[in-house]
Order: sequence, then structure tokens, then C-alpha cells
Amino acid sequence: MRYSLNALGTVLIESFAGLGEVLFLLFRCLGWLTRGIPYPEQTVRQFYSIGVQSLPVILTTGTFVGAVMSYTFYNQFLTMGVESWTGALVAKAMVWQLAPVLAGLMLAGRVGCAMTAEIGTMSVTEQIDALDTMGTDPVRYLVLPRLLASFFMTPILTIFAISIGVAAGFVVTVIFLGAEFHYQWTQLKDWMIPYDYIQGLSKSFIFGLAICLICCRNGLKTTGGAEGVGKATTEANVSSCIAILVLNFVLSVILFYLRPAWDDFAFMLDKLSTNLSTLVTHW
Repeated sequence: MRYSLNALGTVLIESFAGLGEVLFLLFRCLGWLTRGIPYPEQTVRQFYSIGVQSLPVILTTGTFVGAVMSYTFYNQFLTMGVESWTGALVAKAMVWQLAPVLAGLMLAGRVGCAMTAEIGTMSVTEQIDALDTMGTDPVRYLVLPRLLASFFMTPILTIFAISIGVAAGFVVTVIFLGAEFHYQWTQLKDWMIPYDYIQGLSKSFIFGLAICLICCRNGLKTTGGAEGVGKATTEANVSSCIAILVLNFVLSVILFYLRPAWDDFAFMLDKLSTNLSTLVTHW
């Protein structure tokens, strides 16, 4: 019992220490960002690596997730006579939860591990020390370009995952299962609201930050040669995936309670737009 409590305490202490290091790394990146975007070529290369090269795995994941959800939901709804809900429910699930989370998990596996391995190898071969010696801050040169690319490309990849997932769901439901396209499309338009997309995309921004910061932090702290690089890469992948799942729950709760504020804001904007239209017409 005592050993178990000691182990639990060690895990908690290490977790909070890691969280503090990740936040400190974020603040350092924000500090450098106030001085402008550094190393444009390096930044563009990271945008291509994280965004364009991740597109095949994101599209594949979104396609088969949307297809299997449509097949499952349609057969269940068919027994209740509400099979027209299939397309709308698939879209809701993809936008709210599945597309941001799955895109984040795929990026944690493909991009996050590469970040940790690359920076970790530089750390154990003393290349990071060489950067310091030459007066180049490793955070500015290595972390910030990756952070910018991850922050902006994760939502874009999430949009691709949503689009291909919903499209695959419609193909399975309408073509393979014989559902009526008109009813599927009508239900989709009636169910989806702008706040759904805000909820899904806002998560992806946070997931992109979390993946990059956790993996770069592990890479910078890597020691112990090739074995240390492998261990750091594994820990970064596990930590990133856990962080995505925890953040998804926390953000889902927060965004649920922010929904009334958004409705009030949208109503105010609609009223302002109506008043402006009336004023312009009378003028």
C-alpha cells in the first residue's frame, strides 16, 4: 500500500512538473513571437511537413470513420423509422468530437513522434548546445516554427477530416444503403448550426498547441543516447494522446456552458444586422 501511494505521488509530481515546463515553453515561444516570425524557410518547411504530408492519413481516417458510423447508425435508426437522422448525426459527431480528436491523435503519432525524435537526436548529439554556443536560441529556431505550423494546420486538417467523413457517410447511406438523399441533406441543414463548427475547430487549435509543446519539451530534455531518444519519443506520444483526451473532455464541458453566451451574441448580431439593413433601406 505504501509503495503504491509513493508511486502515485511520484507520477502526480512528475505530471505537474511536466505541465509547468510545457507552460514555460509556451511563454518563451510567445515572447519570441512578439519580435516577429523567425526563420521563414524553417517555418514554411514545418507547415509543409505538418500540414501537407499529414493529409493522406487524415483523409483515410476521416473516410472510414464516417463510413462505419453511417453504416452503424443507419441500421439502428432503420428499426425506429428515423433513418433520415443518419447524415445529421454523423455530421454532429464528426464536427463536435471525432474529427478534432482523431486528427489530433493522428498528428500526435505522425508529427509529434517526429518532432521528439528529431529534437531529441539533436539534444543527445550536442547540436542544441552548439546552437547556444552560436547565439541561436533553440526555442526560437526549433520550437516556434513547429508551434506555428501545428497551431494553424491542425484546424485545417480537421476541416478536411470533417468534410471527407461527412461525404463518406453520405455515400454509404445514400448509394450503398439506399437512403433518400433529400431527407438526409434536409436533416443535416436543420441540425447543424454555426456554433457546432466553432466548438470543433476551437478544440483543434488547442490540440495543435498541446501536441507541439509536449513533444518539443520531451525532445529538448532527451538524454541517454539512442535509447533515450526512443524512450522520449514513446513518452511524448503517450502524453500527447492522453492530453488530447483530457483536453477534449474539459473543452467539451466549457464550450457546452458557453453556448447560451454565444446564442445571445448571435441574436445581438442578427438584430444589429436587421437594424442596419432597415436604416440603409430608409436612407
